[in-house]
Amino acid sequence: MGEREEILRELAEQARYYATLTSIGIPRSPAAGPALTATAPPQWAVAVLPAPIPGADPAAALSAIREDLGDCRRCRLAGGRRNIVFGQGNPQARLMFVGEAPGADEDEQGLAFVGRAGQLLTRIIEAIGLKREDVFIANVLKCRPPGNRNPETDEILSCQPFLERQIEAIRPQVIVGLGKFAGQWLLKTAEPISRLRGRLGDHNGIRVMPTYHPAFLLRNPGAKKEVWEDMKVVRSLLGE
Repeated sequence: MGEREEILRELAEQARYYATLTSIGIPRSPAAGPALTATAPPQWAVAVLPAPIPGADPAAALSAIREDLGDCRRCRLAGGRRNIVFGQGNPQARLMFVGEAPGADEDEQGLAFVGRAGQLLTRIIEAIGLKREDVFIANVLKCRPPGNRNPETDEILSCQPFLERQIEAIRPQVIVGLGKFAGQWLLKTAEPISRLRGRLGDHNGIRVMPTYHPAFLLRNPGAKKEVWEDMKVVRSLLGE
């Protein structure tokens, strides 16, 4: 596929995705119109989960969320995955990273960010004086999309309650949204990541720093400088 065709495909994909969002970036419910139901399988539903218990132990809360997730079959991705990638790290982390979706290595191991992008993320974490075991790492999706394609709206909706509960259980001081889908989901916006990155936002009272995904940096190493500027802000926030 030539460069022009790739650009056109990406624009069409973005237009389709943005059409499924409300004015503040929240995906429409199935009853809201054909933009969502046209792409959804016949049987799927947004999970309705118990509310977090105030003051609950974060590790116990995460364990309960994982139990509720079970052998998840809430969307089409269940049919092609090897492992659910729940996320891992410190249940009491002050810093949380949210990416897009598992890749092949993550699907194989059942762990978030363990491939080449994950190795780069480890170096980014260490550059601000932390270790991977100090932070918590998760994704918008918990199953790998086929061919590493972009997440579909119904897939995001199916995983959304679990990620919300993870964030509520951990209550990090700062969340770093890695890439377009994480940044848009956290900040409930349809703006592209090129405009979001570096702009502090808020997710239910938690400060959010959107930045480029490590996989993007592997393809565009010149953008590492911008991510470093974003991470310096994160380091400063953690020091407050």
